[in-house]
Amino acid sequence: MKTALTIGNFDGVHLGHKRLIHRVLDFASEHGLTPALLTFDPHPTRVVAPDRAPCLLTNLEQRKQLLHAEGIEYIEVLPFTSETAKLTPREFIEQVVVGKLHARAVVVGHNFRFGNKAAGNVEMLREFGREFGFDTAVVEPLAWRGVVISSSEIRARIQAGDVSRACRMLGRPYVLEGDVVQGQGVGSKKTVPTLNLSTKAECLPAVGVYITRTHDRGARTPACSVHTHVNADRTWQSVTNVGYRPTFGSDDHLTIETFLLEPLDGATPSTIAIEFLKRLREERKFENPEALKAQILRDVDRALKFYRRSSAFMSG
Repeated sequence: MKTALTIGNFDGVHLGHKRLIHRVLDFASEHGLTPALLTFDPHPTRVVAPDRAPCLLTNLEQRKQLLHAEGIEYIEVLPFTSETAKLTPREFIEQVVVGKLHARAVVVGHNFRFGNKAAGNVEMLREFGREFGFDTAVVEPLAWRGVVISSSEIRARIQAGDVSRACRMLGRPYVLEGDVVQGQGVGSKKTVPTLNLSTKAECLPAVGVYITRTHDRGARTPACSVHTHVNADRTWQSVTNVGYRPTFGSDDHLTIETFLLEPLDGATPSTIAIEFLKRLREERKFENPEALKAQILRDVDRALKFYRRSSAFMSG
């Protein structure tokens, strides 16, 4: 198998990543190569500088599903260990890129670094390409409203609560997946009933209230991901609170509670995926549950207006 290859972490598989992938697909189509991608697990920073390791937007399985959905046929996951980190730039190219993946074209971003202590750069890659017989393409970064799209920028947007801009950079909504767990029962008695999410996601939106869309993850086929395919019959418009429920006594336990704006027909889902579309407000403490419930109803009204505008825009 001879490949057109791109290399990187591809956390989030955002629009900048897709630009690289589309170039790989073009190379593969033009030269009869297999579109392939080399990624790493765990994230290299967790091995070489664990104190600086970022929270991840996607786990490995989510990344692979998204990459396959973009047209990548073969994904090589290189276990990143202390031994991997010691590979010189030449060893990395000779043993992995050429020796294992038989690359005939390599597509990378402008700031691509490789090998021990990130000693290799794009100029060195071009030199190795001439020596080992592969074409090298360097793709310039993609910007949105003057800001370069990157995984780190998207993480910062999400952690600041700016999920709308994160959506624009990802090319899709940011999603949290997980199990529905039992809450304390306060909401159903004093405010509104909610679905409580337990998630293993590393990157969480800032504390606050959001317009969301909730999917019954259990209603999909096992091979599908909420990132690519969902069961439209089990999808609801919703409002989600990420926070510490200060009205009922603040504690250290973060909760993710979702109120569905549409009837829950059928059984309560056991696993859900929540798309974060827009931040409504900060979480704050109210004088009593009644005041909180009144605010929730105002949040719901704003969310419904958002969905009506979105629907009118899409239909127009």
